[in-house]
Amino acid sequence: MSPVRVISADGQQLGIITTEEAIAKAREVDLDLVEVAPNERPPVCRIMDFGKYKYEKKKKSGQNAHHTKTKEIRLRPKTGEHDIGFKVKKAKDFLKHKDKVQVSVLFRGREMAHVEEGRKVMQDVIEELLEYGKLEAPPQQQGKRMIATIAPK
Repeated sequence: MSPVRVISADGQQLGIITTEEAIAKAREVDLDLVEVAPNERPPVCRIMDFGKYKYEKKKKSGQNAHHTKTKEIRLRPKTGEHDIGFKVKKAKDFLKHKDKVQVSVLFRGREMAHVEEGRKVMQDVIEELLEYGKLEAPPQQQGKRMIATIAPK
């Protein structure tokens, strides 16, 4: 069979040996022979625990993944300024943590006759949040709700 350059489990070079000898050495220490550089001449193989290697690699890849969630803040056209300020502060925290924020203004009963009040509240909130995120979906009326979505920067 063809010769391969072999590196032991502790990182030492074992030199250039035949593939059968390399497999035998790997079996002696109860590990796998893994080809790490197939394009080299001769190919480079390493004696290692391949299952453990795959597990470590998978573990590392999942560490820095953040799954974005959509958080919602609900307002009404008559919500007080302090309450709006508090909810905007929470929305800023959500955006800092890389979550999307859905701003909803809910209308009840006669408030539907004064949609412009709700639109004004919505615009004020969006203006405050734009420094932390970007407008993904502009405000749109959906029945008794007005909804806008802001994504983190």
